[in-house]
Amino acid sequence: MNRLSTLTCPACGHVESEVMPDDACQYFYDCKGCGAVLKPLPGDCCVFCSFGSLPCPPVQAARGAC
Repeated sequence: MNRLSTLTCPACGHVESEVMPDDACQYFYDCKGCGAVLKPLPGDCCVFCSFGSLPCPPVQAARGAC
């Protein structure tokens, strides 16, 4: 399971690599470029699933179990 995801801010395009929590979804993220508070899109559990290069570890684990 990969814990490093690259978030891209939809407001300003700032790109930042972040380590995701192992056992939880992260609902809020403050963009380091413009300060916007990112929240998941409808249907996603966290900001990594919406704006990251990889989904969060719980979603990765669920997909691997299928």
